[in-house]
Amino acid sequence: MSLRLRLLLIIGVSLTVLWAAVAGWMFMDARQSLRDALDNRLAASARMVAGLVAQFPEPQDISASGNTPLDVVARDGVACEVSLVRSNVMIQTLARTAGSPNLTRVDPGFGTHEYGNKRWRTYVLRQGNIQIATADSIDAREALLKELLLSAGVPFVVALFGSLLLVWFGVTHGLAPLERIRDLLASRRPGDDSSLPEVKAPVELRPLLQTIEQLLERVQAAIVRERRFTDSAAHELRTPLTGVKTHIQVAKLASQRPEEAATLEASLVKADQGVLQLQNILQRLLELARLEGQPVEMEISDPVDAVRAAVEALQPIFGELLSRVSVHGAEESRPVRVAYPLLLAAIQNLIDNAMRYAPANTPIFVLIAPQSAGTMHISIVDEGTNLNAEERRQAVNRFWRGNSKIPGSGLGLSIVDAIARRHGGTFELLKRNDGGLEARLVLCIAVEAEQS
Repeated sequence: MSLRLRLLLIIGVSLTVLWAAVAGWMFMDARQSLRDALDNRLAASARMVAGLVAQFPEPQDISASGNTPLDVVARDGVACEVSLVRSNVMIQTLARTAGSPNLTRVDPGFGTHEYGNKRWRTYVLRQGNIQIATADSIDAREALLKELLLSAGVPFVVALFGSLLLVWFGVTHGLAPLERIRDLLASRRPGDDSSLPEVKAPVELRPLLQTIEQLLERVQAAIVRERRFTDSAAHELRTPLTGVKTHIQVAKLASQRPEEAATLEASLVKADQGVLQLQNILQRLLELARLEGQPVEMEISDPVDAVRAAVEALQPIFGELLSRVSVHGAEESRPVRVAYPLLLAAIQNLIDNAMRYAPANTPIFVLIAPQSAGTMHISIVDEGTNLNAEERRQAVNRFWRGNSKIPGSGLGLSIVDAIARRHGGTFELLKRNDGGLEARLVLCIAVEAEQS
């Protein structure tokens, strides 16, 4: 359902219900007022006739003379009957209007009675031995009420449909800025990085426009980053692929000459190294893509277990060299709210980076220290080459490498930074006063751990 139709239904139904309730209330009030007015007319007519009768001599009994009741012409549709009350059981009609029902036995006051399959509204007034009865037809009252309803209902229906039509035009005009925004976005070409043109819109739509502009800016920034990432990845993959291809060609030529057996073996070893480098780059790229595409899983992991698992995973690569890695603060460790595979990948990348760039035979420390702010610091400290502030800032960028002669992909620290940011933590490289670097990973301590 479109927004226009939804607004029209909501406003139209609301107006219809409101006006119908008001019209019903007014009709009920008008009907009661009409009934009261007609009843007052009956009472006023009876009192007027009683006043006229009081001016004449006391009427005589017409039954003795054999005369019939006097018939008079009714006016204003009111039936009237004048009777002489001789006793509680003897009431004699003196005069009545033509077509009037017999009202001699009607109780004093207002009443509703049926005479000759016709309903009447009656009023009886007694003054001494004179009884005045007035009545009018219920059918006449209902006809008058229908005329009132018709005269008031037709303008109401016309006004209601006119209001709905005006609401339709008003909603259409009010939604025109949204339609202009939709047309503007629909006509925008893919890759267009220009800002949105000025759109005349009400105050309520300006936050929406600002949000759309911010979204377009973020999308454009993401496109630029991915384009840069693709270019860098293509360049990084081209280098090992070219090396592998070259070494394979050299090995192919050397295989045709028995005296070049050493060259053949060296070319195959270098080709194998190039394949391993290419495999490492592809693995890191897949880790980044998986990290950016999957939802954040707030699991609870133990940093000490992750450090031990990371050292064990690096054992086939560095072997006995990992003996210089030592862990400090394991007894103070607290579980952190990070998925275990991601925590393992982050620590493994940090230790791998320290092993490659730190001078041989220098110690590497893994420091685990909880902080009062509810965070856990996991730091890998080495005595590697010092980096200046700009280099430390760029080190988390993809494919940035401090020393191109050292094998690597330039993606390890980017993965660590992405893991930290996705879990509400931080990652930074700090300069040590006595030389080397400290790679500090800050993560949030699990609430369950703090409570326990």
